[in-house]
Amino acid sequence: MAARLLLVRHGETVWHAENRYAGVTDVELTPKGRAQAWALAEWAGRRGSITAVACSPLRRARATARPAADRLGLRAEVVEELREVDFGWAEGRTVPELAIEDPGAVRRFLADAEAGAFPGSEPPSAAGARAAGALRALAAAHEGGTVLVVAHNTLLRAALCVLLGIDVGRYRRVLPRLDNAAVTEIEMADGQAALRSLNVPTGNGPATAAGSGTDAGAAG
Repeated sequence: MAARLLLVRHGETVWHAENRYAGVTDVELTPKGRAQAWALAEWAGRRGSITAVACSPLRRARATARPAADRLGLRAEVVEELREVDFGWAEGRTVPELAIEDPGAVRRFLADAEAGAFPGSEPPSAAGARAAGALRALAAAHEGGTVLVVAHNTLLRAALCVLLGIDVGRYRRVLPRLDNAAVTEIEMADGQAALRSLNVPTGNGPATAAGSGTDAGAAG
């Protein structure tokens, strides 16, 4: 039997509001991010039929998942493999700051996120593979059910590329960003994924973090 996975990027954090790369750094939600988490909980309650909740171990994901899990009477399962990508050299910095230090590195990354991965970072292909494996495991464990999965923007985009057979190095072009607390739904059966909806808002108007739409604002 197929499982439905509702993939959600966590609510806004201070770093995302400032267009800073937030990967493995455990930053907190902003007040707007906490409001987005409550809006997600209300949406989840209205949708119904959600049988499980899973999330990344980082605080911003757990804090976003917790109101929804409480609303549904469920306990959020923390999945280590759903942690965000480590951005290495870019962690905690903005694209303009990076470009001042090494414009060539920024150009290479923007051209191909895999071949031009930031120095010291986890390659998108590796992150996508571990996240796709975690999502397949959740689907197998909840056949016939629907799982709300709260994780991270870059991680989920890389995982979607792996699951849908898209070149992971092109994730930024094919999937420019996932908005805070928006839902992307996939159906999974026998390890194969089908995309049902992409980046659907859950409330409180536009859920995007402030910024230009580059990965600096969209990452994490």
